[in-house]
Amino acid sequence: MAHPILVTGAAGRVGAVGRTVTELLLKQGKAVRAMVRNEDERAQALRDMGAEVVIGDLLDLDSMHRVIAGCETMYFAMSVSDTYLAATVNAAAVAKRHGVTAFINMSQMTLSQMSITETTPSPQHKLHWLAEQALNWSGLPVVHVRPTVLLEGFFLIFTADSVRQSNQIRLPFGEGKTSPVAVKDVARVLAVLLANSQPHIGKIYHLTGPQSENMHFYAQEYSDALGRTITFQDIPLESWRAGLLERGLPVHLVNHLATMADLHRAGRYDRMSDDVRTLTGQGPLSVQDFVRKNAAAFTASTKAA
Repeated sequence: MAHPILVTGAAGRVGAVGRTVTELLLKQGKAVRAMVRNEDERAQALRDMGAEVVIGDLLDLDSMHRVIAGCETMYFAMSVSDTYLAATVNAAAVAKRHGVTAFINMSQMTLSQMSITETTPSPQHKLHWLAEQALNWSGLPVVHVRPTVLLEGFFLIFTADSVRQSNQIRLPFGEGKTSPVAVKDVARVLAVLLANSQPHIGKIYHLTGPQSENMHFYAQEYSDALGRTITFQDIPLESWRAGLLERGLPVHLVNHLATMADLHRAGRYDRMSDDVRTLTGQGPLSVQDFVRKNAAAFTASTKAA
């Protein structure tokens, strides 16, 4: 029987990269072990797809032995958390103990501009950079995947309400250019790497959308997709940050998101890569096509009250 491919974070909410990777691998006929934190409807949905679902905690050594044992290839990802570095090292130590032959690590593109002397104000960026260093030092056969900002993040979660209510994209991005990428495109790359890992060991892949433009350009993309005029309204970073805190988001996450927004304003997300097309043979989704696919989220309901 084939060794299962381990997918951590398979039930993640934002973006659902792990769930999408699991689905793609299962459609290829691969055996997948999907790690989740809790037994709930998301875990059952993975089981219904055909995955072997295991309950585990990245910070718990005993459960990680149970999760990783028997897997040769694994995908590691964790949501934004102040325990990110500890979880990475924990997973890496157990993976090395069990002789994992490919450790596909989800990282962030901002790390390409970081070093021992260059960092960002985001505590999460620092943890990601340190995690990459630790994985490199570990001697594990690692592949780092560094996507830019996800369309399902800033371009859906943080714009849907304002586009729906006032036909405005309200973000503190200034005139900076950005190249957002869709979760499905990231997942397609990961599925390729997990299905045939050995040619990619030791490499770093940067994933972007098909273009890098400012938010006025993307407002026109929203307009074309939705059939109505959408404009971009730049807003102060501090008031946007305060709004996130009012929504009850954790301070660690808010500090990370605020740094991302500030880096957008500074043009640090103005980057392009052909890695999605090179690895998958298919170009990444455009903002216009993404908005068209998610038009319901940006459109006020016409149902009668």
